[in-house]
Amino acid sequence: MSLYLARHGATEWSEAGRHTSTTDLPLLPEGEESARRLRPRLAEHSFEHVLTSPRQRARRTAELAGFPDAVVDEDLVEWDYGSYEGITTTQIREHDPDWSIWTGVTPGGETAQQITARLDRVIARVRALEGDTLVFAHGHCLRALAARWLGEPVSFGRFLVLGTATLSVLGDDRGQPAVLTWNC
Repeated sequence: MSLYLARHGATEWSEAGRHTSTTDLPLLPEGEESARRLRPRLAEHSFEHVLTSPRQRARRTAELAGFPDAVVDEDLVEWDYGSYEGITTTQIREHDPDWSIWTGVTPGGETAQQITARLDRVIARVRALEGDTLVFAHGHCLRALAARWLGEPVSFGRFLVLGTATLSVLGDDRGQPAVLTWNC
């Protein structure tokens, strides 16, 4: 059993480096095109289960990639940035120089413990299923999901850079959780 991760296509804010969690932005035209380019790659594989974040950027990516009936999973929403929604890391660091989503405090947002609990639920559900699962979600969420798949704290996700409209695969290697492909 493998877990395939597809990050949504580009949005105005993802291109500008603005933190986007609860703001429900559409894909840019180039984000839609890159989502379409996932279709032939994903068509080569048969998935028993396909899940998506409820945000339109993830749902639209799923649709354009050939999975219009992906099941919405609320636990796949992006890390909640609270007061930092819509601003860049550079802007945040003007008043909090050492801030990082991975290790810092996000006022009004989700804690590392909260996202860990949420993503651990996703992993438990996926591991209880037969066959391979494909999920469509968001950058920080998927990086944290990969960290948890590996048994690491979500802060490990800081080492796993993930571009828009990319595909990654998690599985195991000789019985140990592993990253099989990343950011392709």
